[in-house]
Formats: sequence, structure tokens, C-alpha cells
Amino acid sequence: MAKRLIEVFTAGCPLCDETVELVRELACNNCEVQIYDLRSGCTTNECREKVAQYSIHRVPAVVVNGQLAGCCQNQLPVSREALVAAGIGQG
Repeated sequence: MAKRLIEVFTAGCPLCDETVELVRELACNNCEVQIYDLRSGCTTNECREKVAQYSIHRVPAVVVNGQLAGCCQNQLPVSREALVAAGIGQG
């Protein structure tokens, strides 16, 4: 079974840090977590390309298997419930 790819986009803010911790807490052995800090950018510019690809307009943002989590689409706060609904931590 393929691992679930969870990408977290941050800018180093306290709320971003809380989101990273929450994702790491919920992630299971079948989850691969990738953190992108948009302040420092990426050596290949990959993170900025992904921001455009996923239509991310604010951070923190969580993407699960290429799909922006519902809370991030609807400008709701990132919550445990929203992350579980997106499939994080489900075997």
C-alpha cells in the first residue's frame, strides 16, 4: 500500500507551528509528512510551484495526497477533526 503524502505549507508563524505539531501527532506509519517553510523557500523552487498548483492563498495549509484539506479550502482553522476528515492518521 502506498504511503499517504501529507504536505504542510508554513511561514514560521505560531499558528503554523501548531499545525505542524498537530499533523505530526496525527500522522500514522502510513503517512509521509513533508514540511515546506515558504519563508526560506526551496532549493529547486518546488514549494512555490506547489503553492500555485494547489491554489494555496494562506498558510498554514495542509495537502493530503495532492488535495488541499477542506479546512484550508474554506478558510476555516486547521483542526484535529478537519485533518482526520482529510485522511490523516487513518492507517
